[in-house]
This record gives sequence, structure tokens and C-alpha cells, in this order.
Amino acid sequence: MESPHLPAEIISYILSFLHVTDRKEASLVCKSWYDACQDPQFQKNVTFKFPVSTSSLDFIRSLARSPRCGLVISHVDGSSLSRQVLMEVGLHLGPRLDSLALPGSSVTETSLLGLLPHLTGLRKLDLQGLDSLFMSGAFLSREEHRRQVQNALRNLEELDLSDLRYLSDLSFNRLTSCTPRLRSLSLAGCHISFEFDPYRGCPVGFGSSALVSLRNLLSFLQKQAATLHSLDLSRTSITPESLRSIATLPGLRLEELSLHGCKELTDYSIEILCKQQSGLRTLDLRACTELTSRTVLAVATELKELRSLSLSQDWKITDKGLAELMTLPSLRSLDLSECLHVSGADLVKGLSSPQPRAQLETLSLRNCTYIKDTVMLSLTQLLGCNLRELDLTSCVCLTDLSVRAITTYLPALVVLRLGWCKEISDWGLLGMVEPTKDCEPTDKKEYKGPSFTRTFGNMGFFQPPSLPFQEKPRLVTEEDLGAFREHQEGASLLALRGLQELDLSACFKLTDTSITQVLRFPDLQRLSLSMLPEISDDSLVSVAYHCRSLTSLALSHCPQISDQGMARALPLLHKLQHLFLACCDAVTNETLAIIALHCDRLRTLDVSMCKDITVHQVDLLQSQLPFLKKVQCRFANGADFTMV
Repeated sequence: MESPHLPAEIISYILSFLHVTDRKEASLVCKSWYDACQDPQFQKNVTFKFPVSTSSLDFIRSLARSPRCGLVISHVDGSSLSRQVLMEVGLHLGPRLDSLALPGSSVTETSLLGLLPHLTGLRKLDLQGLDSLFMSGAFLSREEHRRQVQNALRNLEELDLSDLRYLSDLSFNRLTSCTPRLRSLSLAGCHISFEFDPYRGCPVGFGSSALVSLRNLLSFLQKQAATLHSLDLSRTSITPESLRSIATLPGLRLEELSLHGCKELTDYSIEILCKQQSGLRTLDLRACTELTSRTVLAVATELKELRSLSLSQDWKITDKGLAELMTLPSLRSLDLSECLHVSGADLVKGLSSPQPRAQLETLSLRNCTYIKDTVMLSLTQLLGCNLRELDLTSCVCLTDLSVRAITTYLPALVVLRLGWCKEISDWGLLGMVEPTKDCEPTDKKEYKGPSFTRTFGNMGFFQPPSLPFQEKPRLVTEEDLGAFREHQEGASLLALRGLQELDLSACFKLTDTSITQVLRFPDLQRLSLSMLPEISDDSLVSVAYHCRSLTSLALSHCPQISDQGMARALPLLHKLQHLFLACCDAVTNETLAIIALHCDRLRTLDVSMCKDITVHQVDLLQSQLPFLKKVQCRFANGADFTMV
């Protein structure tokens, strides 16, 4: 089908309204649509990912006509094919290559040194985990190689050296001497000796050939203080004294700092950091387990330009200081997941203060088990239309009232995670009030007299108290659904029109009644309905019909999902890339045959512990789907295939 009557510019304009995956499909319609899809406006900031293979050679040559792009090439080793792939990259892309990453590779020094001099326009280089380059200690040891690489990397802005076990002062200095304009450096997970050299049994020296020392790192930071704005020292053994040394370096003005998993850091060291580096915009303090609310107060007091803060897994942090934190006008992202003592009351207090106050776009309260409906009702009203991502996974005290508050006051949500909120039911998703429940949240319960407990069972003297799991919720009837359809938009989940990710895992009370009525999101890409024992094929088919943009679907531990449902749903999910069906006992080899017919984009499949899935059919499926790279089939058909 050709469309010669429309100019390419008009077709390109029309196609610009499509998502990139849809535009890729449109490019296959005809030649004029293909040419329109090659418009330079669609080729900006594009990164191509592929493994080393014979077919990748032709693909690299086809990129010769493309504008600037990035490459992520996996499984590069010392073979002749890998060397040829890198040579083709240098020959056909050369100065137009914007970024390069080589994950899961064991590239040789000769191959990389043959490529780098051609990449004169490179802005980002990712050498994460490439121990093969640094194991010998001879990387860039020759002066002529350093001159060639320095000429190519003179404009490099981002360098990732994370997880390099053999990085030393010597190799680090040789490489960074070729990158005079670095803006971002990552040394996450590297063996940095901050105080003591374990190889020499003495304090850290300078110019070590075995490890990176604090003195050498301070020297580098001093030289590049004018340009360096981002530093990642996550998962290192940095000490409070070392952090203070870095923070007080003259001329160093960091905007982004990551200290994830640095367990020795103290509140005092973070206070010094905040005073000396007051221009920080992004601060990651996840899993710094010694930090307390003193750190929160220091951040709120000193970092007035902060946009993103992560305090996940900092178990000693309480509500104290969160009210002050909410007065930072630039704050857009806050992660408090697994801060077990946070109840959210001070978040409400801070957001209730007069302007200026934080305009949060992303909020994570995952595993904050003290979060209650009353707090969520206030938070949702205060956050309003700004919030786009909300994670409430495992906030086990939340009920349908919180769901109604979310759908009423947060219409701009793109990501919503409610996994393991076990009190959420069909009523909440439908935006209706269960007739047997109160309409408003309350923390005060009516006094009903003294209660008695006995450790040796009920002897007949007292009526034992009713337990939560003994209360059976009132089921939604056809009459209730009729009322819902009359006021469909209301406070139901349908109000979140732009939702792209939804997690309802382990919300055990959910049934087909709500799933078939409210999961109707044309832009939804990731959906998890795992561990919902009451949903059946009806829910699956309804989701497939109304959510055709899905790329990831999780249905693990849904015993009523069967081959019949998969046969009706999968032909509608053309974009599906990740499918999880672990412990779906009604799923058999027939589903694998259906997947082979309709899911040609599938990359990940989990059929673990599906008793009627055979290893032969799994192998056959992998041979039929070229993009299927990860298959989990542990204990399928009663055997552990991962051991074969």
C-alpha cells in the first residue's frame, strides 16, 4: 500500500504522534511510510542494543546513514568476530557515536584500543565490570596509545568504571588523563582503599598498582573540580572522614552524589557534606543504615536546590524532619521505602505549610507499614495533579478508602503500585462504598468494653473476639455493577486515564468483578495481577482487549488462568515482551504453542512450577522466537531444568 499523494513531511508529522514501538510497526506498511520514519527528528538520542553476531555486522553498516546514536553491544570477547564488530563500529559510525557500553563482555585491550581512537565524538563511555581490561595493569601503559585515546576522548562527559575489581591508581590515572572534561564519574562497587592498604599492611599510599586510594581520588577530584558535577561512590567502604575530605575539597561543586550502601557513614559526615556541597540536586543515601533523622534535618536545612532524595532502607529514620523536608520548593522525587518508622504524619504537616513547598512528582512509601488511610487521604489532596508515580507496595493498613482518595485526587498518575495491600477489594477499584463499611477513615474505634484473652483456649466463659480473617466482605452484585455503570468515572480506577504501570499483586480480595470493569487503559504497558486466586480467564481476556499496549504481564500464582484464556488473549497483545506464568497449574504446552504463534517480540517467559509444561516444548519455543533470551522453567513438569 503506497500513499504517493501525501508528502513525506506530512506523513512524518502524523507519525510523530505515535509511540516509538508503534512507529516501528508503521514503518513496515510501505516504502513511503518507511522513508517518513527515517526523518532525523525520530533519530535523536537513539540507543541500539544488540549482541555480537554475524547479523550485527550488516546492522552496523546500515547505521552509517543515521545521525548520532548510542550503542550497547553485549558478549564482546577476544574472538575474531568480536574484533570485526568493533572495527565496523569504528569504520561506519566513528565520530557520530554518542555513547558506548559493553555489558557482559570480556573485551581485550587490543580490540578496545583499536576502536577508541575513531570515536572522536563520544560523550559517554561505560566500562562497567570489564575486568579483562584492567587485570594485567597494562591498559594504556604506552604513551602512543594514550595520545590516540586522549585525542578521541577529549570531549567525554560521562565515564562509568563501576564494579571493576582490578582498577588501580595507575590504570585510573592513565584513563582519566585522557578525559579532561568529565562531568560524571562512577566508581560504584570498586575496591577503593580509604584508610588502610591491605596489600602493604600500612596506611594508604599514592600511585598504587593494586587498588584505588583515597589520596589518588582526591588528587583527581582536585584537578577536575571545575567540570565534575556527578560522583557515584555507592557500595564502597567510604568512611565518614573520607567523605568529609571529599566534601571540603576547594572548588568542587557537586550536583549529583550517590552513596548507596555505604554503611559506615554517620549523621555528622552527612551534615558536613550538606554544608560544603549545598548545590546538590540529587542525593542517594539508600541503605546507609546508620543514618537517623539528623540527616533529614541537615538535608532540609542546607540543600535548598535538592530535586531528588532517596532514603530507602535507612531504618533508623522516623517522621522527625520530614515536615522541614517538604518545605524544599525544588524537591520533585522522594523515596522513603522500607523506612519502617515513618507514618507520614509529618509529610502531611510539611505539605500543609504555606508556600513554598515541595511539588512531588514521585513518591515511594513501599513497606512503610505505619501508613494509614487518614494519612493517604490528606497526602493525596495535598499532592494533587503534580504526582505521577506512587509506590504503596506492602502498606498493609491501607484499605479501599485510600484507593478512592488516589483516584479522586491524583488524576495525573502514570505509575501506581499497590501490591500486597491485602485489604483492597473490588469496592475500592470500582470507587464504591461497601454497604457494611464506613465512608470515612477513622483511627478511633468505639469502646466495646474490656476484652479477654486466654492462652489455653476458650473455656466457655467468654465469647472469643472475632479475627480480621474471619470477616467475609460483602460481594459486589449485579445491582451494584449497574449503579457503577451509571456513574462510571466517579472515583473508580478508570479516572486514572494516563496509567502506564499498575501493580495489584497479592491483593487477594480482587475478583473478575472489578478487573473486567476498570482495567481499561489504552496506554498501560506494565501490569501485575500475580497472586490473585479469584481472577479467571474473563479478567485476562478483558485486560487483553482493553490494554493492548501491554509489554509486561504478570499472572503468576493465578490458578484459574488456563490455556483457553491465553488462546483468546495473546492474539490481542502484539507488543508483549515479558510474560510471567509461574505456578499457573491450568497452563499447559498448548499455551506455549499459542505464544509461538502470536508473541514474536517476547523476551522473557516464566513458566516455573507449571506441572504440565515439558522441557521439550520449552526448547522448541526458544528455537521459534528469536528475541526470547530469558526463560524460567524451574520445576516445570516436576523437574528442575535449570540443573540440566
